[in-house]
Amino acid sequence: QVQLVESGGGLVQAGGSLRLSCAASGRTFSSYAMGWFCQAPGKEREFVASISWTGGSTVYADSVKGRFTISRDNAKNTVYLQMNSLKPEDTALYYCAASLAGRAGTYSDYYNYWGQGTQVTVSS
Repeated sequence: QVQLVESGGGLVQAGGSLRLSCAASGRTFSSYAMGWFCQAPGKEREFVASISWTGGSTVYADSVKGRFTISRDNAKNTVYLQMNSLKPEDTALYYCAASLAGRAGTYSDYYNYWGQGTQVTVSS
């Protein structure tokens, strides 16, 4: 069992930056692939970024490439999402997720555990 707790969300102006963190419980964190998803009001949950269990492989949604960076610190059981050049359309509830499979993945069904989410609001 893995418990995930996100933090770092908030209100920021367009063009600004935020760094989201996701702290995981459990001794096997380093064997999980981790992902970030977002869900805006009235929309379906969307893939944002994913990182393999080693950190050696990352995948990004086209909408965030070049602006967001996913990383992990297995010693701290934490995955991060650095969000730069934020846009109003990035406003959403951001979730982190863990996958037993280990490889980076883009589909929500690929993930076994989910956090409660942290709100990101970007003003224009």
